[in-house]
Amino acid sequence: MREIFYLTKRNCLVYLRDKSAVFFSLLSMLIVLGLMVVFLGKMNSENVLSVIEEYGGRKITAQDRENAAYLIQMWTLAGIISVNAVTVTMTVLGNMVQDETRKRIMAFYVTPVKRLYLALGYIFSAWIIGTFMCLLTFAMGEVFFFLKGYDMLSVKDALTLTGMIMCSALTYSSIGYVIALFVHSNSAWSGILTIIGTLVGFAGGIYLPMSQLSIGVQKILKALPILHSVSMMRAVSTQQIVEQTFAGMPEGLIPVYRDKMGITVTVAGNIWSIREQVLLLMAYTFCAIILAVIVTRNRKLKDR
Repeated sequence: MREIFYLTKRNCLVYLRDKSAVFFSLLSMLIVLGLMVVFLGKMNSENVLSVIEEYGGRKITAQDRENAAYLIQMWTLAGIISVNAVTVTMTVLGNMVQDETRKRIMAFYVTPVKRLYLALGYIFSAWIIGTFMCLLTFAMGEVFFFLKGYDMLSVKDALTLTGMIMCSALTYSSIGYVIALFVHSNSAWSGILTIIGTLVGFAGGIYLPMSQLSIGVQKILKALPILHSVSMMRAVSTQQIVEQTFAGMPEGLIPVYRDKMGITVTVAGNIWSIREQVLLLMAYTFCAIILAVIVTRNRKLKDR
């Protein structure tokens, strides 16, 4: 196990020494946070107010506006955290591509280090840094909400969300490692990062709510881990504020709203529980690690 520790430590240090990569990771996080909260948040909060006005049978109050704004901002923050879990882990895994382009990876292949340990060294480094960046995003969001006078999440919900972040980051690190095994240049990896960074927002129903996508697209997205990662984080983040926002509304309104906004995921008429979503992410992680080890072993034999 010491081999895994030292490989993980080495990969983390390689990433952290590249100050420009760390800086732009933080900068992109802040830019996305600002744009989504200011623009998308305002647009979606107006939709919430329309629902309250239509089904509540009353005029919109200042408290309604405050609840709607907080609901959408928490909904948005959960989406941003999920995006970061993908993009940051993929950025860290660029270390492996760089090692290959500089022929460093061959030095590992001729050592007695097991291929599983080598894979886990890259995966765990991406997982650790990805988790840290996501927790930093979460903390910044909570501070922002606190300064605006909103209630912060309870300790229980915060710990639950932390566990979800760790689970999601591990899944994306494992999948990202498999993708990186088939990339052999830094320019190709940069192109893949651009494509993934663009698509992940739509795949997770972050830029557009699930209800605005076609049925066929929804079916495809429900098979991907990103949607379930976003969904379970939103379920925890918005649990209390959803009930406050739609207090006094018809009983069936909240479940419908959660489904339309991707807070819950319905497959074959059944709403997936958070436990089922976590198990799905772990299944993706396990399969990705097994595939990574198989590919790495075959590459070793070919290189010899």
